[in-house]
Amino acid sequence: MKKETDKYVLAIDLGTSGPKTALISVYGEVAASEFQETPVILMPGGGAEQDPEIWWQAIMTAAKRMLSNNPVHPEDIAAVSVTTQWSGTVPVDRGGKNLMNAVIWMDCRGCEALKDILKGVLKFEGYPLWKVFHWLRLTGGAPASSGKDPLAHILWLKKDCSDVYEKTYKFLEPKDYINLRLTGRFAATYDSILLHWVTDNRDPSRVVYHEKLLKMAGIDREKLPDLIRAVDILGPVKDEVARELGLKPGTPVIGGTPDVPSACVGSGAVRDFEGHLYIGTSSWISAHVPFKKTDLLHNFGSFPSPLPGRYLILDEQECAGKCLTWLRDNVLYHKDELMQEENAPDIFKVLDRIVSRVPPGAGGVIFTPWLYGERTPVEDCHIRSSLFNLSLENTREDIARAVFEGVAFNQKWLLQSVEKFMGRRFQYLNFIGGGANSDVWSQILSDVLDRPIRQAADPIHANARGAAFLASIALGHITAEDIPGLTRIRKEYLPNPDNRKIYDELFAEFVNLYKVHKKICSRMNRRAPQVCTVADPAIRTKTGGH
Repeated sequence: MKKETDKYVLAIDLGTSGPKTALISVYGEVAASEFQETPVILMPGGGAEQDPEIWWQAIMTAAKRMLSNNPVHPEDIAAVSVTTQWSGTVPVDRGGKNLMNAVIWMDCRGCEALKDILKGVLKFEGYPLWKVFHWLRLTGGAPASSGKDPLAHILWLKKDCSDVYEKTYKFLEPKDYINLRLTGRFAATYDSILLHWVTDNRDPSRVVYHEKLLKMAGIDREKLPDLIRAVDILGPVKDEVARELGLKPGTPVIGGTPDVPSACVGSGAVRDFEGHLYIGTSSWISAHVPFKKTDLLHNFGSFPSPLPGRYLILDEQECAGKCLTWLRDNVLYHKDELMQEENAPDIFKVLDRIVSRVPPGAGGVIFTPWLYGERTPVEDCHIRSSLFNLSLENTREDIARAVFEGVAFNQKWLLQSVEKFMGRRFQYLNFIGGGANSDVWSQILSDVLDRPIRQAADPIHANARGAAFLASIALGHITAEDIPGLTRIRKEYLPNPDNRKIYDELFAEFVNLYKVHKKICSRMNRRAPQVCTVADPAIRTKTGGH
């Protein structure tokens, strides 16, 4: 590792609720950060859009505010690196102007259009056998039946918004759109293009478009950007952007990566079979592995990592931290006749204190966190949450504990599939995301999973830190092998053997609840639309068109 003091990366982390900009040293230390909120437009029929121009203005506002209040000299900002929400689509013209709002990851209007390419007599798990063979062999996965992948977005535009499709020069992921605004160059990275399902990923060091996959998808190759690696230098930041931000002319912009792979790098667990656990709005358990493999039955697999030549397990559970915001906003502090307060307290710190006082097992109450359906280890858009085994003796303290434990049970359900996929146990899990700020949740997870949980320092900046590490690799300051040593662990939580029997019994019933409720929810929700959108305090609902 070549030592270079006082060099920083301007990391841009564009989430659904808005962008966070951060100044992070080339060795992963966060010097400053700012956040700027952006709205989501929810539309009839499962539509979810955002205005790319608002993204850009919010990024510039947050970056200028941060840079103006920070003593870091422009000469010391070595690069710009972007990570963003994934599985979105921005149609742009030859000049780089967006032709409509971005269709984001929540949008499932492409579900019906996707069915047109999934037609066939002989099927496996809902996919035509001959098509799924090619998808799995070449890409490692297949389009999600929910219609939330960019492939489905593009097919919806082609079918229902043909004028936009015809005018589109390139369809870009959100990260690649922001990179276009920074550099003027149209490009995607090996990992950001994945969810279009038109690339051959058999060699993670050389991902290419595949003619047969493009034909199967019905997408024109010329409407997709050229491909580079996440650690390649895309180009210099445009002069006008450099002037507005006060950056040095020619500051390089790195290819970058979407939010999930970026968090994986930022977790510090980057060696093969070294795992991490993320809990934010959603959650996942992931690790790098030395092989390409797919578990279609459990809806995940290993795909190209932003680290060159590596494979990364990608999976996701829909609701994790979101269950706590649901508890806060819909139960404890719901604004109705019973609750007239203008401002709720910092409920998450309060919940930590309350939950720490409740014995393991939550008085026998089990919470199932399927407020938004589920993706892994099952894909089920009809399943819904429940509070099971409530009695007159239970209190809201028990319910609060049950929510924490229910998310942990869901993680164990996923953990079993991931470890079977790897063929080995995790020795520990690095814990990142907003959930990693909770000491009591860290201990519950350790007890339920029966694995040491290593609580990362500054866990909410894992995405931005991952983006910064990739830039640092691109510029030669570090190698991927240096990242574990540059990642600070705040505290390690070890499983409490006294809680094992309690949690093992409850987990068995947790899985049984899914088996029983699956059929009930399927019947009750058969006429309801697929789960496509979720109400969130950070999301402002508006009406509007393209």
